[in-house]
Amino acid sequence: MRVSLSARITVTVLITLLVVWLLALAAYYIRDRDAQSEALIPPETLAAILELAEMASPRERALIVRAIDTPGLQIRILPAEEAPFASETPRVAALAERYRSVLEGHRYSLQVLPHGGVQDTFPYVFGKAVNAVEFRIALDGGEILVVDMRTPLLVSRLGLPVGFGAGLIGTVIALIALVIMHRETRPLRRLAAAADRIDLSGDPVELPSVGSTAPEIRSLIEAFDRLQTRLAGLLKARMAMLGGISHDVRTFATRLRLRVEELPDGPGRERAIADIADMIRLLDDALISSKAGAGELSEELLEPALLVEEEVEDRKAAGAAIDGRIAEDARLVSVLGDRLALRRIIANLVDNALRYGHAAHLSVDADADVVMLVVDDEGEGVPQDQRAALLEPFVRMEASRSRLTGGAGLGLAVVRSLVEAHGGTLTIGDAPTGGARFIVSLPRFHVA
Repeated sequence: MRVSLSARITVTVLITLLVVWLLALAAYYIRDRDAQSEALIPPETLAAILELAEMASPRERALIVRAIDTPGLQIRILPAEEAPFASETPRVAALAERYRSVLEGHRYSLQVLPHGGVQDTFPYVFGKAVNAVEFRIALDGGEILVVDMRTPLLVSRLGLPVGFGAGLIGTVIALIALVIMHRETRPLRRLAAAADRIDLSGDPVELPSVGSTAPEIRSLIEAFDRLQTRLAGLLKARMAMLGGISHDVRTFATRLRLRVEELPDGPGRERAIADIADMIRLLDDALISSKAGAGELSEELLEPALLVEEEVEDRKAAGAAIDGRIAEDARLVSVLGDRLALRRIIANLVDNALRYGHAAHLSVDADADVVMLVVDDEGEGVPQDQRAALLEPFVRMEASRSRLTGGAGLGLAVVRSLVEAHGGTLTIGDAPTGGARFIVSLPRFHVA
């Protein structure tokens, strides 16, 4: 099991090619089986050889043997005591029938050439070749004419090529190799599935076992586990640092706000107060996002419907163009989450709708698994090709970057991070009024 993955793949490919080659060769032999049988010496040729041997003198017989003898047709003339006749077996009876008219009047025998060894032990797999036969014909002078007929294409009793058993063994080995390859690649598929489940703000994902896999796969899984641990530690450290900086800067911003309050009334004072308020809001977003990234959000049972109603009432009291609809089946539905984070999700979506869409229409629905908060506006909507980018930090559809026409581009990015920290999703669609629609789906709480 210490063989490398590349070596295993190489062996698998080679064995597969070998099996395909053997199967193709077997198909060729089976197709040409009849032609191979016809490749034996014709009866007329055997009759001519016999007649020549009968008519020739001893010296001429030697010349005839030397002239005719080939690897496929071997001719010998032996004394009778060196070439005894063999009894005819049913196996060669049909083959001998075609030569009976030629050999009539002569004593002869026909036999299949023996091979021995494994071919005799497993005749139907490694069987003797039916097209390798030997004639022994008695001549008038008392000698024996021995004619060995062989064809280059040897087949077994079943019409399959000799050695086809090796092909069967190779096929079994190939199947075993495929099973091993499937077993070796299974951890990679499980690793890919585990990678999709990784949440650096949560607990480490359990990776596949690396007990008896190939060294490369074992090293990959172990390195991935170390990478997961390091990334989680780096993320938490970064978020903790960001949270600490945001907290300290917010303290200085609050002090600055108190000092600005002491300035005399005027446009400069109001603009300074507005800028400090925006700064504090930005720091609050960064602080709560850092908590979400570090997995430090608190958890309690909350009813999203009540949070939405409170937000709508507060905005209406401030004169905003906002309304809300709560479905009956969503009023008593609870989610497990952080109250401040959920309020920030609702507030950021409402701010976005009022700032860019001139109005905010909120609705809350629920089904068996999720609670859905929908925020529609009356703006120009979000083009399909810009929706994914709009959820990234510091991305705004308004490209001037002016604070007079929008925020810093963090509102929706903060919403997405907070929603995902609660196990939910944020999607962008089209509102019935022609504006943009933002849909927040949160998993509802079920009593176990």
